[in-house]
Amino acid sequence: MAGRRTDTRERIQQVALELFAERGYDKTTLQEVAERLEITRPALYYHFRTKEAILASVVERLVESMDELVAWAGEQPATTEARKEILARISGLLEDQWRPLFQFAQVNQGVMRELPAGERMQRGLLEMISVLASPGDDPVRGFEARLAVLAVVLGSVPFLFDLEVPDERRTAVALEVAGKLIAGGY
Repeated sequence: MAGRRTDTRERIQQVALELFAERGYDKTTLQEVAERLEITRPALYYHFRTKEAILASVVERLVESMDELVAWAGEQPATTEARKEILARISGLLEDQWRPLFQFAQVNQGVMRELPAGERMQRGLLEMISVLASPGDDPVRGFEARLAVLAVVLGSVPFLFDLEVPDERRTAVALEVAGKLIAGGY
C-alpha cells in the first residue's frame, strides 16, 4: 500500500509541476490538478492540502538529491576523470528529475522568490554549482569549475538556448564544454 501512496504522490507532483509551468503557479488550482489526474479533490487533499505543499515536496526531493550528489562528490578524488563523472551524474539527475522543476522555476520566478521552498532550492543549487571548486583554487580555476556545472545545468534546459539540436546532442555539447572547462581547455 505504501508503494501506491508514493506513486500517487509522485503523479500529483509531476502533474502539478506541468500545470504550474503551463498556466503559472498562481493561476493553477488544486481542482485543476485533481481533474488532470482524474481523481477527486478529497483524494488530492489526502496527499497534499495546498499547492505550496506540493511545491515544497518537489523542491525537497530535488534538494535531497543535490545534497546526496554534493556529499558523494566530496568523497571523490580531485582528478579530471572524477570531475567528469560528477558532471555526468549532475547531467543524469537533470534529465531524470530536475528539468521540470527548473522549467517551473523559470516560468514562476516570483513565486520561487517568495516561498521557503524557493530559498531552499537556491541554497542547494549554489552548493551544487560549487561542487567542483576547491578552497585552494585561484579565482580563474574556481570560476571555471562553477561554469562547468552551469554549462551542464543550462545545457539541459531546452528553452534557454536555441541551438536547434536534439536534446541528447545538446546535453553532449554541454558535457563537452564542461569537460574542457575543468581540464583547462579554454
